[in-house]
Amino acid sequence: MTAPSRHAAPDGGSQRRIRVLHFVTGGFSGGATQVAVQLVRAARDSDAIEPLLVLRRKRQTPAARLEELQRDGVPMAVVPGWSHAATILALVRLCRQFRPDVLVAHGFSEHLWGRYAGLLAKVPHLVHVEHNTRERYTRWRLLQSRWLARRTDRIVGCSEGVRLALLEMGMPPERTVAIPNGIRLEPFTEADAHPWRDRVPGIVMVARFSKQKDHATLLHALALLRQHGLRVPLQLAGGGKDLHRAPLERLAGQLGVADQVEFPGVVRDVPQRLMQHQVCVLSTHYEGMPLALLEGMAAGCAVVGSAVPGVREVIEDGVNGVLVPESDPEALASALEDLLRDSSRAAALAARARRTALEHHSRERMHRDYEALFVELARQPPRTRDSA
Repeated sequence: MTAPSRHAAPDGGSQRRIRVLHFVTGGFSGGATQVAVQLVRAARDSDAIEPLLVLRRKRQTPAARLEELQRDGVPMAVVPGWSHAATILALVRLCRQFRPDVLVAHGFSEHLWGRYAGLLAKVPHLVHVEHNTRERYTRWRLLQSRWLARRTDRIVGCSEGVRLALLEMGMPPERTVAIPNGIRLEPFTEADAHPWRDRVPGIVMVARFSKQKDHATLLHALALLRQHGLRVPLQLAGGGKDLHRAPLERLAGQLGVADQVEFPGVVRDVPQRLMQHQVCVLSTHYEGMPLALLEGMAAGCAVVGSAVPGVREVIEDGVNGVLVPESDPEALASALEDLLRDSSRAAALAARARRTALEHHSRERMHRDYEALFVELARQPPRTRDSA
């Protein structure tokens, strides 16, 4: 690893950039990794931050994605993930080599192992970023998280809903903040060249197949639409385990909509698919700050989402999209039918959704908020780690 870089200070001297290490899972299926990668990419052009992305290797870590990051010049390292001890020890060695001023541990359960490593390596400042309103906290892991919170400078929720969930878990209010997620807007610059009426009158949902996402409700809504005379094509793009995907493929057959549903798997042309379709749906049981929904909005789709925390912060019902009750196929079908039959209303909602994404959810805005946090912390003395 290269020595810490410096840049010219306003007085003509030399000032070291703030070194920030982002530690996150290498699974690439969730929002935590996407956010960490985007923050590191954005920080490469910063005069204040020198970033490093550290991925915890998973069995499903795609080699092609690692090679892509390397080709793009993303400063990156990978640590083993076969055991928590191996992860922590490897990360401690990296910290002693890179000497970060701030270690940012993203997502569950990486925020535990990342902060343990930061404590052992005596990193001056620790930040925990929570990316969901509901995680698989056992009592033991919750106790660990509360212990670590007392030794952490900031605990960041990726939305206000996540911040509130963190407070309910017992995180310190004075150090728990919200920084909303953002997305790259460049892939959606051509969205206005695809008017809503000229798009495929179909639905796209981009989400991994997991217990968190509610693809089943969307399939039931699709069957109801068919009963109402609307035979709507649906693309369910995303990765995940066959354990979760196979039952949905069977359900589509049982509901008589298999000929309308496409399961393309993980795709790399999400912006193009969204900009070619009229409607983007996120049917889900819980969220942090849904990146896939933000991308649907940036693409100029009419968006429909489950009224759960995180989604409620993105969609203002009836203004820039439609909210429907969680796990309610009748309500979802009704909302979709209204959009597909009322082009003027749907196009107006889509235009306002795009404006919301452009004005409030850019990667640059997210990076500025995080950079301000890192600069603030770097100006402070290291937090006393032995305080209870």
